[in-house]
Amino acid sequence: MAEIMELNEEEFDEKGVKYLGKINVEKMKCSVVARARLIAELKIWAIRATTLVLVWACALQLAALSQTWRPRVVQHWSSAASIPPTRLYMSNGYLMVSSNGGLNQMRAGICDMVAIARYMNVTLIVPELDKTSFWNDQSQFNDIFDMDYFISSLRDEVRIQKELPPILKRVVEEGTFYSMPPVSWSNMSYYLNTVLPRIEEYELLHLTKTDARLANNGLPTEVQKLRCRVNYNALRFTPAIEKLGRKIVEILRQKGPFLVLHLRYEMDMLAFSGCNEGCNATEVDELTKMRYAYPWWKEKVINSSKKRKAGLCPMTPEETALTLRALDIDKNIQIYIAAGDIYGGKRRLASLAEAFPNLVKKETLVQPSELLPFQNHSSQMAALDYIVSIESDIFVPTIGGNMAKVVEGHRRFLGFKKTLLLDRKLLVNLIDKYNTRKLNWEKFSLLVKEAHASHWGTPIKRIVIPGKPKLEDYFWSNPQECLPPTKELSPM
Repeated sequence: MAEIMELNEEEFDEKGVKYLGKINVEKMKCSVVARARLIAELKIWAIRATTLVLVWACALQLAALSQTWRPRVVQHWSSAASIPPTRLYMSNGYLMVSSNGGLNQMRAGICDMVAIARYMNVTLIVPELDKTSFWNDQSQFNDIFDMDYFISSLRDEVRIQKELPPILKRVVEEGTFYSMPPVSWSNMSYYLNTVLPRIEEYELLHLTKTDARLANNGLPTEVQKLRCRVNYNALRFTPAIEKLGRKIVEILRQKGPFLVLHLRYEMDMLAFSGCNEGCNATEVDELTKMRYAYPWWKEKVINSSKKRKAGLCPMTPEETALTLRALDIDKNIQIYIAAGDIYGGKRRLASLAEAFPNLVKKETLVQPSELLPFQNHSSQMAALDYIVSIESDIFVPTIGGNMAKVVEGHRRFLGFKKTLLLDRKLLVNLIDKYNTRKLNWEKFSLLVKEAHASHWGTPIKRIVIPGKPKLEDYFWSNPQECLPPTKELSPM
């Protein structure tokens, strides 16, 4: 610009215009180069972005294909807030299941059905609960369990839906769907080779029973761990049940340690088992009539004395009191009775109450109005007892029923919490000898302690009896594949 100012006025227009024109051309050249460089860089970024999208899409497809048939190692989602990512897979159809039995029988069966659905890559419809059993409980799944959490917490394993698609729902309403009871104690090959082809043929399959449908042993570790994950994480009770259950536990904790006694001495148990030890003639007649009144209970003529000697009867309240005393259980400990109405009422509980005066039940710990929403729903009331049972300092079942076994396994999972497993066959023999003065108290107590020294829920190997699954240890009482590793595991 200084050079321009030094030019004569006559020369300014001609030379100035020429000079400025040169500057404008140089600017235009720079602008074109910069624009070309920007376009090139944008093309490079576009290519990179497209490549990343393609790689990501391919990875998702490969992940979905790789998971189509192969069970994988299951992670445990311990945090209630953790929602795992959705597992991508092509569903082979829909599986409906009708759970049978009481709360814990249904609970174990539901866990098995989730594992089965996952293995077959099918969509599971939220299980239907038993409404035709002896207890006649009309509770739906979401009356007992947190259904939304059940679905979301397992979404990385199996697709679970609340109901069928409209077309299949109409098929169910018309009654034209395929239904069958699965074979008991089956392994995964049965479901893969027998059940899955029916699902692929009909698109929808209904399994009419869920109890004991999976084997205890011989299953892939991933399947066993998934069964545990469903039971100990996904099957969470409803907020209302959890809240009241935790309140009962807190009331007990405020007063010190407590023992939960699963005293299975209700009328139905005695009637159907045929056990009437300590009952009078009128009660024996009443129990017998009840057994005959139910046609689905096949065994009618039962020798109570013989069955008791074999250790197949629930311990009576009197026998239980003697056993706990012999084991030196503190007489002042709170004993929470997890059961329904004890047959014979206060008369049959008298000896137990005398030996352990701090007997309590949920009905004595909270207000009637707090229990009102759960009354007339045996499964919901049992859920409250379940919560208290797994939280107790000691758990003592008087017979090895479904609740006893499932709670035992849950307490093992929580760190091998004390669970007294009674040797009923040995105990009734010792008790009879003590009552007939063939044993004094000191000897009786010593023998009871020695017999139960290793019966407190400590780590043991699950007993396997090939070909006889009913006689071997139940998976749910000792899910050893899911338990913390221990140095030594020996048979009980």
